[in-house]
Amino acid sequence: MRCPNCGADSDQSVRFCVSCGSAMPESAEKEQPDRKKLTGYSPLIKAPAFARYIKNTKRWSYMFASFLALAAIIGFYIYGEISAEMDNPEALYIGLGIGGMFLAIALFQSISRNRSTTWDGVVVDKQIEEKRRKRRSGDNDDYYTVFNVVIKKDNGKLYTLSAEDDDTRFNYFKIGDKVRHHGGLKSIEKYDKSGDDIIFCNACASLNDIRDDYCIRCKCPLLK
Repeated sequence: MRCPNCGADSDQSVRFCVSCGSAMPESAEKEQPDRKKLTGYSPLIKAPAFARYIKNTKRWSYMFASFLALAAIIGFYIYGEISAEMDNPEALYIGLGIGGMFLAIALFQSISRNRSTTWDGVVVDKQIEEKRRKRRSGDNDDYYTVFNVVIKKDNGKLYTLSAEDDDTRFNYFKIGDKVRHHGGLKSIEKYDKSGDDIIFCNACASLNDIRDDYCIRCKCPLLK
């Protein structure tokens, strides 16, 4: 693709000329997205990519939990065989207990996704909390900031999005924003995105440019 300013050749995927830095013709259209199309809940939520993402997430969760469970069982069994502090089967029982805990966590996460529902709501409050926690070692405490976005669901109950030491999502939402929680994904979509330069992926939560159509990480469609 030839630059209209300096005439240099650039790859079609670039947004700016590699020689002079001018916006390329195709990129210029992406510079100013159609803001009218960024209002409303996206029908792309029905795309097969989201169903595949949920299925793959559950599968990888069980696989990772199974790996940790097996590692715990084998590790404690070996420890019971070579250690003078603990013998088998006591060590093996501890390993089985820890392994079962990993599997239970994966099962709980899967059930939680299955039970999550789709609902609409409105952002009613935003809160910043300064907190501290004790360190496991050392005399000084750790100080951190929690950024909360409070949403009133259509049934009147409150739902809070929280993040530690990260105000990106806090700044993304404004009081009065209409939002939709998507069941299964357990993610929030904003109704009016016309004034935004960024958009969160409703599958993996990665931050994307509003001009993009697919998530840079998981390749699921961006809901806009």
